[in-house]
Amino acid sequence: MEEITPELRAYKAIGYIPYCLNLYRSNFYMSRKDNDIKPPIYYRLKELLTEQRNPNTNRIDLATPREIVEMIHREDLTVAEKVGTRLDQIALAVEWVSESLRSGGRLLYFGAGTSGRLGVLDAAECPPTFGTPPHLVQGFIAGGPEAMFKAREGVEDSADSGRDAVADVNAQSPDVVCGLAASGRTPWVAGALKEAAKRGCRTLAVITVPEKQARLSADLIIDIPVGPEPLTGSTRMKSATAQKMVLNMITTGAMIRQGKVYENVMVDLMLTNQKLEERAKRILMHFTSLSYSESEDLLKKAKGNVKTAIIMHFGGLNQSGASALLDKEGGFVRKALESLPNHDHLEDK
Repeated sequence: MEEITPELRAYKAIGYIPYCLNLYRSNFYMSRKDNDIKPPIYYRLKELLTEQRNPNTNRIDLATPREIVEMIHREDLTVAEKVGTRLDQIALAVEWVSESLRSGGRLLYFGAGTSGRLGVLDAAECPPTFGTPPHLVQGFIAGGPEAMFKAREGVEDSADSGRDAVADVNAQSPDVVCGLAASGRTPWVAGALKEAAKRGCRTLAVITVPEKQARLSADLIIDIPVGPEPLTGSTRMKSATAQKMVLNMITTGAMIRQGKVYENVMVDLMLTNQKLEERAKRILMHFTSLSYSESEDLLKKAKGNVKTAIIMHFGGLNQSGASALLDKEGGFVRKALESLPNHDHLEDK
């Protein structure tokens, strides 16, 4: 047995010092890591469904081009199913927007980043598609028009700026204000919705996390919980696809309810380019059995309005008479046709 002399005891004590120091450092840094002070937003974002890792794509960085698109496609296939679980809420939004438009109101989108761009896009497509004036459906993005083309993500953090944006367009009843925020928490959008509610507007929000994770308020929240993105946190992917689908339904549904569609044809389109002019002629040829040149001539007499041209043809009316009948029937071609004396004969055709 080794004799413990005073000298050996001192030697071992000295050698123990580095071990104790290393242990102290390890415990100290572990303690700092566990008790590191983080802002509340860190924890809120950490829990969002769209911020989670997607186990189906965690090896996408090793995939071939074909495998990459297959992974993304498989994830995209789930989006339509998720949207399908919220059809009742979307239908209610359609009714609200339709009522607003009939009462002289507007649909106003407010969003930041990708969500904001989708709102601007949907609004911009309504005039050529449905013949609406540009003011009827408008989209506003945090950071202003330049943010459409160059990302200005930091501006979304100001709720006051969102409130100012709503005030700048003088939103008021019967306008409907729709906030677009994949995360359900964007301060700029939350501020816009709060100001809109204060002004008496009906408010909608389209988000892609469960409603319980939302940190904004609206009369109707359409939550499409698409789950983790193929790339963690990249809400330009599944989230954006879901939001675009919802916006398509809202504006298309509302416009159908305004008489902008006959059967399943866009009969209120604006003839702003050659493609749309030719489409208008094809529509007339389809519904009236007129020739190409006859349809072209009728369209000119109708001052480029397809709905008016249809009523002129079947009612034997001039442009002003057909237009007046459409106004009387709220712009609905079907109702105007049904009011014609020869309606039964038209049905036989």
